[in-house]
Order: sequence, then structure tokens, then C-alpha cells
Amino acid sequence: MTQATQNPQEAMQQQAGKFLSQVAGYVGVRTMEIGISQGLLAEIGANEKGVTATDLAKTLKLDAMYVAVWCRAAYASELLESADGVTFTLAPFVDKLLLDRDFPGYIGGMPQVVVQPEFFDVFKENLPTGKNIWWNDCSPTFISMVSETGRPFYNRLVPNGLSQIAGLPEVLAGNAKVLDLACGSGYGLERLAETYPTASLVGLDGDAYSLGKVKERMTELGIQDKVELVESTLEDISAVEEYDAILINISMHECRDIEQVAERVHRALKPGGYFVISDFPFPATTAECRTVPARVLCGIQFFEALIGDQLMPTQAFVDLFNRHSFKNVSSFDVTPVHAVSYGQK
Repeated sequence: MTQATQNPQEAMQQQAGKFLSQVAGYVGVRTMEIGISQGLLAEIGANEKGVTATDLAKTLKLDAMYVAVWCRAAYASELLESADGVTFTLAPFVDKLLLDRDFPGYIGGMPQVVVQPEFFDVFKENLPTGKNIWWNDCSPTFISMVSETGRPFYNRLVPNGLSQIAGLPEVLAGNAKVLDLACGSGYGLERLAETYPTASLVGLDGDAYSLGKVKERMTELGIQDKVELVESTLEDISAVEEYDAILINISMHECRDIEQVAERVHRALKPGGYFVISDFPFPATTAECRTVPARVLCGIQFFEALIGDQLMPTQAFVDLFNRHSFKNVSSFDVTPVHAVSYGQK
């Protein structure tokens, strides 16, 4: 039966099913977040033979009835398996996808960030006025959760993503000087230092709180002498032919003046130096927005709107490289929500 001849009642029921699936997805997100933040998933994962809700509650010192409610919801959302309805184990790959922060496919940060007030609640409050906020208006918890979301992007980028760019791995394996723009919590610097031990690193960010956390982390790792930290906006980069490579991870779309940033980056690179943009590949047209990855990216746009930005299609970055006289410009998809664009001076 074609859509044109479909019974209106059947069509309405199908549409209702779609809307209910959206509500069910919200329940799944909240169930994931509770399971991660309260240690429920981790504790179940530690019991290979499974655990009952009662025993789980005792171990974690939580209310038994509440834990039973969560276990049923987690089973319904396919986070858990249960052969008898009483003993629960993790569903396949939950340990990797939601709990292993070093796994390149880790998505455990997403359920935690989207429930923060900055993601949807503040947008709703500011909808009548279009009032903007900035990162220094966000809570430390939100900034931490954003860092969790960005972590797998760095894990995919360093070294596997960078290895796909001709000539760059050899540069990084030498005594390269590398600038990590919008370095955030510093996890990218940590990955770079571990992967390319002979490179000298500079992390630049406009948020003093984030840089303070980076300094603490670099000191913990004993690499504080190898990493220089700079507090600056991206538009104010003042270096001239200083860097062999400049990277930016899921932040290029947030530039106040993206043309000026591209110009300053080009100036800061040595001849032949590489500029690598790792970012979300937002659909180029509205018609492309009805895939699952695109729906996730549309959700991210709520926060991006709050800070006066929007995610961009990969082609927009490619065009930016070309406008600013970069050569050997290209791009590739890493995952459906992660793309890399690059060029050389």
C-alpha cells in the first residue's frame, strides 16, 4: 500500500509510533545516564555471572525498589540482558561503548552531557529572547561532560586519523612543534604527548578554568615541562611560521571569526605545515537530517545556538581551506558523527 492510498487511521498510528519511539529514546538516555553516573552499569559489568537488583542495591548502598525499577528500564532499553527476569548482565558491548573511556567508539559521555541544564533547559528559557551564554557561564560539571564527549574524538584522531594524512605522521614523529587549539581539558595534549614523545606541544584555550585543569593534569602525568599553555582566543593567535602542525578538535565551528582564525593559523604554520580540523559533519541540507547521527547532531545545535554558533558541513571547512590558500586540501569521514578536514601551507 503506497503512502498516497494508505488508510488515514493507519497513517496516524504509524506517526504516533514514531513519536512514542522518541519518548522511549528519552527514557533510554535518562536510564543510561543514571546507570553510568551512579555506578550501576559498572557494578553489573564486574559480575560476569550477573547480579540481582537486590544484591546490586546492597553493594552500592542504594534503595532496593529504586534499583529494581532502574534494572527493568535498563533491560527495556537493551542496556541489560536477563534470562530469568531476576539476574542481570550487561548487554553486548555496553562495557566498551558506555564504560570504556579509552575506546575509540566510546559514547558514554553523550547521555551525561545532554541531561545537563545547559543543553536544552537554558535554550528553552532563552527561546523568547535569543540570549547567548558563553563557556564561562557554564557549570564545571557541564564542561567536564563536554570533555567526556570530546575524548573519543581525540582517541580516533590520534594517531589513526592523523595517519591518513599523507606526510603528517613522519612530521609528528620528529621534533615537530604542535599547537592544539581550544585544548579544553587537555586530553588531546595527553594523547599527543603519549603518541609523539619527541614533539613539543602547545595548548591554547580561551577558558582559564579549563587551562587550570590542564595544568593539573599535565603535572600529574609529569609532562608539564613539555607542554606550554596559552590563554587566548583563537582569533588572537600571534605566532608567525612557528608550528609544524596545528590541530583543532570539535571547536572550529565555534570561532567568533572563522575567516580570521584560518588566516592566523596559516600565518602561524611553517611552510608545508599542516592544519587539521576534527569536527562534527553536520548535514548540508535539511533533507539529510532524518538519520540517527544527524538527529544527534541536531540536538547538539541547541547548545551551539546558545553560544551563538552552529555546527557546519564538512564541505564548509574544505571551502575555508581553499579560500585561505592551503594546498593538498581534502577530508574524510571517521564515523557518521566525526569528520576530518585538512590542508597544508
